[in-house]
Amino acid sequence: ATTALISLGSLLLLVCGLWLLVTIFWLHAPSNSLPHRAPPPRALPEPQACGVVPEAWRFDCYPERGVVVTRELCEARNCCFIPASSSSAPGRNGVPWCFYPPGFPSYSLVSVNATELGQTGTLVKTVKTYYPKDILTLQLELLYETDHRLRVRITDPSESRFEVPIAVPKATEKASSPAYSVELSKEPFGIIVKRTSTGAVLLNTTVAPLFYCDQFLQLSSSLSSQYVYGLGEHRSSFLHDIHWNTLTMWARDVPPMELTNLYGAHPFYLAMEEGGTGTAHGFFLLNSNAMDVALQPGPAITWRTIGGVLDFYVFLGPDPASVIGQYLEVVGYPTMPVYWALGYHLCRWGYGSSNATWDVVKNMRNYGIPQDVQWNDIDYMDRSLDFTFDPAVFSTLPDMVKDLHSHGQRYVMMLDPGISSVQPEGEYWPYDEGLRRGVFINHTDGSTLIGKVWPGLTAFPDFSDHVTHEWWYDNLKRFHDKVPFDGLWIDMNEPSSFVDGSTVGCPDTELENPPYTPGILGGLLRAKTLCASAVQKTSSHYNMHSLYGLLEAKASAWSVRHNVHTLSLTHFHFFRRMLTFNLFGVPLVGADICGFSEQTDEELCVRWTQLGAFYPFTRNHNPQDPPAFSPLARSAMKQSLLLRYSLFPLLYTLFHRAHTHGHTVARPLLFPKDVRTYGIDRQFLWGKSLMVTPVLDPGVDYVVGYFPQGLWYDYYTGDSFRSKGEELRLKAPLEHINLHLREGAVIPTQRPNTTLFVSSGQPLHLVSSLSEDGSAGGELFWDDGESIDTFETDQYAHIVFTVVKVRSNHYRPVLFTVVKV
Repeated sequence: ATTALISLGSLLLLVCGLWLLVTIFWLHAPSNSLPHRAPPPRALPEPQACGVVPEAWRFDCYPERGVVVTRELCEARNCCFIPASSSSAPGRNGVPWCFYPPGFPSYSLVSVNATELGQTGTLVKTVKTYYPKDILTLQLELLYETDHRLRVRITDPSESRFEVPIAVPKATEKASSPAYSVELSKEPFGIIVKRTSTGAVLLNTTVAPLFYCDQFLQLSSSLSSQYVYGLGEHRSSFLHDIHWNTLTMWARDVPPMELTNLYGAHPFYLAMEEGGTGTAHGFFLLNSNAMDVALQPGPAITWRTIGGVLDFYVFLGPDPASVIGQYLEVVGYPTMPVYWALGYHLCRWGYGSSNATWDVVKNMRNYGIPQDVQWNDIDYMDRSLDFTFDPAVFSTLPDMVKDLHSHGQRYVMMLDPGISSVQPEGEYWPYDEGLRRGVFINHTDGSTLIGKVWPGLTAFPDFSDHVTHEWWYDNLKRFHDKVPFDGLWIDMNEPSSFVDGSTVGCPDTELENPPYTPGILGGLLRAKTLCASAVQKTSSHYNMHSLYGLLEAKASAWSVRHNVHTLSLTHFHFFRRMLTFNLFGVPLVGADICGFSEQTDEELCVRWTQLGAFYPFTRNHNPQDPPAFSPLARSAMKQSLLLRYSLFPLLYTLFHRAHTHGHTVARPLLFPKDVRTYGIDRQFLWGKSLMVTPVLDPGVDYVVGYFPQGLWYDYYTGDSFRSKGEELRLKAPLEHINLHLREGAVIPTQRPNTTLFVSSGQPLHLVSSLSEDGSAGGELFWDDGESIDTFETDQYAHIVFTVVKVRSNHYRPVLFTVVKV
């Protein structure tokens, strides 16, 4: 008996030891070598198994916000509970106390079949999880779309689920020489994507279990490095912090705040890879539902979304610019802006009257300060009603617009989507006609959903319906006949409401109260917006919410095609978010120069104007415009704006490259093989050659800038110096912003004037910054500045400039006209 007991104890120790070895192997196995495991029984995980999971690789099993996670709650989900040494309390940002154990139930890959474009497979799960309505059978589809683009779709084969109603390119043949390899782990199911040239693992979804419930989908993956960018829109540094940082996406109208979902939702990231290769890749989840994206120091990422499907792309680059171009091939290239949209804009909330607005324009002219566009906020409206203007204090608005046009200037007005629903019948055509055509979003019972915005009680157009596009066009046309505006500022289109859901509340349904709610400001999907259950033509607002602004922009763009007006559709963001939005393919972006509402001091406004002169979109939205300051400050602001106008040919060409090739306009100082540049967000580039080093601190007359390795030229003096990859202290008196040209560039410039209309008729110049071998190159795109689709219809000139050294100290500039129509 004693011998039998000793043998049994030895056997138990052996089993535990083997289990520990298998667990460690599972955690670190990168590919298809992962062991085949049967789903474990629904029992609490063994303490030994929990203890071997490193803190950096603990994936949160209880991500619900506002819950103090106890051992009882955690173990009810059959997860590990270990208070982490580096976290102050459970349920907060930091190492999760409740995390998945090795062997937590996930899907198995039970079949794989080859297709013309890749592979398909079937995923099954036998054990349900703790979120309701598990989908136990899934369809996997791998699409080798191009050599640098892989698409993966995981869908429910038995039921039609919501998918983002946006056309994406469809591959017609399988990639012939893909830059990636794909390995499939069968049990647990996982996808491992590697770069074939280096073996770098770009995606490994075996690190945590896959969830696919009706209202909770979760996918985790390792990251190739700590260098992750994108995932917008949030107020944060350009380079994301991966130390337990959760980002929420659900469009929300709110002043920029830390750790808060803001106006935009862009589920795309760009990552630099380890190893000093300078390679980059991207990931895009095509999903419009509310979601959390959790970063952790593994490094790893977890996507949690509450609807739709898992439809994602991996872009292989291999450099950051190529990644962005490949992403934009899927979501679409940005529109080419009209030329005047790149001039200086003035706006304010609270001009008070059209005459007061007009006086600002006249003051700018008197001081010779460049200005192309004047805006009005909602104060121009009659009782804040769209498509009206106040007949008393804005009675001279049509005359002011006529005067702007006579001086080569333009006018932009604000429009909100909320349409007043309380005007007497027959007195407000937009609402009456909208009801007649059925363009408004409804409750589930078919009644019009009423919220509250500036004019009071409002209905909200359903821009997912083309009937609404036609109604929108008719309203714009009717108003344009009265006030010939040139552009629209479409605002409040998250959509924003001053009440939660509607004036009568929202039904108590699963759409309003999902089993998991991402970290949305206000804690509810309907917080300061519409009911999630609200009915739109395409789907429920639950699925469509973060697409609302995009679809309003599409309706407005459709109106442009009908020649109502020319549009300038813009987001306004802080400096660092300007760089991020260029990654998303939104290059026409810039912050409110000198602030929004509060008074700014003179030094701040001067420095901000100097920086703002190099925003792709430059607009002052402060009560203090340039004429409000001292002669010294006015002069400094004027010179920075004239500098921008002199560089307009370069800027316009960069926007052309963005429109046709998906390039960035303002880009980060992200030199792929210089790791020191990976976190720099206090300098930036126009294109690849013009570096801007603004002063961002008060009371200084210098700035420290980093110069990557190579030859650099002072833009003003032409003095050159060779950098080893180092920081330099640069003189920066109040009237000066530092600009430097990278070697090998030829940039076109022009003699500036007070409007781009006049400036564009001035002489053009070329500025060359020669490489040490005497070479340089550049280009110029030129068209009439206003017509739509000039590139697509061959109504443009594209000129390429090159400089070559033919013998010692002699240079031959060569000018090639590529296309000239």
